[in-house]
Amino acid sequence: YQYLKRYSQKENLDHFTFVPGKIEGTEKECLACLMEFCGRSNPSWTELSNFTRFLNFQLRKCENSVFCSPVVGKQFRGF
Repeated sequence: YQYLKRYSQKENLDHFTFVPGKIEGTEKECLACLMEFCGRSNPSWTELSNFTRFLNFQLRKCENSVFCSPVVGKQFRGF
């Protein structure tokens, strides 16, 4: 949700890092954001769950990538 919220507000995500345990927004805002980005017009709970699992997996990979690190990432902006 932290990434999607910032992405929808057109913030630069190159300098953002997920903070575990940090609560942002309400449950209603989070659900609305997930429904907006999941790609389905009327998603089921299973579809939302699969979407969030896949997104979390991809974002963890990105955060751990050397190409997205603060040092190397300067040369790969937006990567």
